[in-house]
Amino acid sequence: MFKPSCIVMLLGVSSNAFAQSVVTPYGIADLGVHYSTGINANNAPVASGSTAALSSGINNTSRWGIKGQEALGDGMDAVFQLEGGLNIDTGASAKSDKLFDRLAFVGIKSGYGSLTAGRQATILSDAISPVDPLGMRYASFNPNINVTALSNTAFGTHAFGVQYGTSGYADNYYRLDNMLKYTGDFGPLVARVSYSFGEVAGNSSALSTMGAGLAYQQDGLSVSGAYMKFKNSADFGLQAYTLGAAYQLGNVQLKANFGSNRADTSTTRQTRQRIASAGVAMLVGPDLTLTTAYYRVRREASGFVDDGFDRSFAYLEKSLSKRSTVYIETDYTNWKGNAAGVTGSQANNSNGLGLTLGLMHKF
Repeated sequence: MFKPSCIVMLLGVSSNAFAQSVVTPYGIADLGVHYSTGINANNAPVASGSTAALSSGINNTSRWGIKGQEALGDGMDAVFQLEGGLNIDTGASAKSDKLFDRLAFVGIKSGYGSLTAGRQATILSDAISPVDPLGMRYASFNPNINVTALSNTAFGTHAFGVQYGTSGYADNYYRLDNMLKYTGDFGPLVARVSYSFGEVAGNSSALSTMGAGLAYQQDGLSVSGAYMKFKNSADFGLQAYTLGAAYQLGNVQLKANFGSNRADTSTTRQTRQRIASAGVAMLVGPDLTLTTAYYRVRREASGFVDDGFDRSFAYLEKSLSKRSTVYIETDYTNWKGNAAGVTGSQANNSNGLGLTLGLMHKF
């Protein structure tokens, strides 16, 4: 006969096993009604007219994921994370060719830091996260995410136009495949180094990347910077760096960041971009936050007129609960040079305005 004491013993064993291994599903659903003039629903400049749309990820990128951790003993843990972007307005994956386009890695964590391997965000993005004036909001339109961290470098009449590193996409190098990343926590300092294998037969340099970053955080002050070097399939280089700071002063947080990158697009041509940004976030009422940010982007490219844009944002967010936030967002862009591009033979509007009323829920 199966004795009650045996059941108690098995439950105890199961409890210990579960305590050593944790797997957590999570995600963000962010959707808003978006009105724009001078730009379309995808925030590209247009020659004329206005657009009303239901848009995903205006505050935080909609996503879903699974992460886990298992204790291995001696202070060591095995970790993994799988994460994919979502377009909540259509139900489609953000990238049709990748189920987990955002993150897909496994690794080991200990008192000496963590070593992870797989598809991961770059050290540039890690460095920007604590000091971006907009707090990494509106990823598809945030210049620090797009231009400083190289998530979408294409705008106006030209772009890099080729793949640097192992992102799998031209003009998007924010996340890389085949990456080894070490992160070490040393009191107020966090150090990061990474290397991505290009996996090009006969040429170990082609499509490879390497980078290093250092961050300091203590007593309300954060300082964060990083440098990365990318190669394309022809061994042309792309170098990028970022340096920023944030300071908490009571209910007010001040942030500023500067970034620069330079890409060799051929043996005789280069494209260089510089990004300066600053912003303020403050509590203006119970569970009510106002965030404002300004970005200045300038680009110089061989064979093209110097161009760029100025972009400003304002967010008013009301926390409805621990997981749900309603928000109003507005943005204004002024394109410089030929950065607005053309539609057919007609020059696009040099100014763009956006306004959003949205709801974000975290689970």
